Amino acid sequence: MPDPIEARDLTKVFGGTTAVDRVSFSVRQGEIFGFLGPNGAGKTTTTRMLTGVIPSDGGTAHVLGYDMRTDPVRAKQRFGVVPETANAYTDLSAWQNLMLMGELYGLARTRAEARAADLLGALGLLERKGQKVQAYSKGMKQRLILAMALLHEPELLFLDEPTSGLDVQSTHLILDLLRDLNRAGTTIFLTTHNMEEANRLCDRVGIIRSGRIVAIDAPEKLKSAIERVHRVEVSFDREVSGDGLAALETVLLTAREGDKWQLVVEDTDAAVRALTAFARGQGAAIVTLNTPAPSLDEAFLRLTGEAEP
Repeated sequence: MPDPIEARDLTKVFGGTTAVDRVSFSVRQGEIFGFLGPNGAGKTTTTRMLTGVIPSDGGTAHVLGYDMRTDPVRAKQRFGVVPETANAYTDLSAWQNLMLMGELYGLARTRAEARAADLLGALGLLERKGQKVQAYSKGMKQRLILAMALLHEPELLFLDEPTSGLDVQSTHLILDLLRDLNRAGTTIFLTTHNMEEANRLCDRVGIIRSGRIVAIDAPEKLKSAIERVHRVEVSFDREVSGDGLAALETVLLTAREGDKWQLVVEDTDAAVRALTAFARGQGAAIVTLNTPAPSLDEAFLRLTGEAEP
């Protein structure tokens, strides 16, 4: 059985600019796949090609076994899309929007009503179902868009920055529902700028830079892969010489953050021994000493060229 999403050499050119440059990847059945990259990297353009909004200029995109250039309609009947910009009809109520969506997907009225009630309840909107959408907050609108995308019980869900700029309540409701959907078997393709969100949600992440894929792996493996240098966080019970710290064996960089020193080192073990000797020489005691693992943010920044190693 083919993977739910298979992109091969996917390419899109706008004018003289190649926005997506021969991108290839696949999304496995039942996983949450995060698609990350800086603004302008090609995330949204790739998603629009995968969902049939715009045609590709080269390569192929197969979604749920269908070629999105030649057979997009049947694929669209089986997946849902939550765009970054809400697209509900604001002069209709939430309930009317959902019933309209049910008609578009050919759902029986009784089935559409049951699904709508379940989804609005899960997303905290049931009591406001009769209110026009124009009175909704951004978070409420985004929750309604998610309900509309899920009404026909899609086996694959595309989401473009689903929690961007939302209040805490809406963010939690959306993320909790996504986890529940995934546990029930829904495959999810998620673009996001939120590294912590990707780290907590995604089985794998793909990172795109200047229209090209630079890495695809599990978040923890990506973090490990960029650990060419190590970090040590240390604090002392008195002031110490910053120049003295910078001169220690294997220390590459030092930075002061509050009462702690952040060190970038080549060899953690050698750095810890050097710090112990340094503290004795300064007549100081080490209060805290940590060797934090790299974060997904650091992996992202290094892989997208936004920070030096």
